[in-house]
Amino acid sequence: MNQTRIEFLRQTLEDNPNDTFARYALALELSKSSTPSEAWPYFQYLLTHHPEYSPTYYQAGMFLLTQGRREEAQAILAKGVEVARRQGNAHAQSELQAALDDLGTSA
Repeated sequence: MNQTRIEFLRQTLEDNPNDTFARYALALELSKSSTPSEAWPYFQYLLTHHPEYSPTYYQAGMFLLTQGRREEAQAILAKGVEVARRQGNAHAQSELQAALDDLGTSA
């Protein structure tokens, strides 16, 4: 974890609360920190307020798996497959589908 990066991203969000990428990057940094549970509210905000931001689905799903929340991870990955399909984002769709397949499920 890079505390300076986390501080920078927090400040960026304070200055611009609608910066989707900064919120996503902060969630990723926090997920690798000594307090990974702090990442979830940022992922959850993105999933709720920016449901078309497809990168969130894969990372949020992987985060939930590391937290032992398999069923929630499967649901989020499946939703991500739907979002990527609607967007015509074949690359994201295939990554999300591969993650689901690794869990023994498919969308």
